Amino acid sequence: MTDSLRWSKSSYSNNGGQCIEWAPEHAAATGEFLVRDSKDPNGPQLALTRQGFAALVEFAKSQG
Repeated sequence: MTDSLRWSKSSYSNNGGQCIEWAPEHAAATGEFLVRDSKDPNGPQLALTRQGFAALVEFAKSQG
């Protein structure tokens, strides 16, 4: 199922290459926020709740 997902990169993806991708359409349809390492698209994915994803985004912002 996740092979057909459309993934979006972080808006900061050109800043050093250390970024994640997420599947916004999957999140909208299911409430499950899938994220993966943009350098390893065939690697593992992390499934987060809306709150978990929001916390991840806030953490990433605080590191930049």
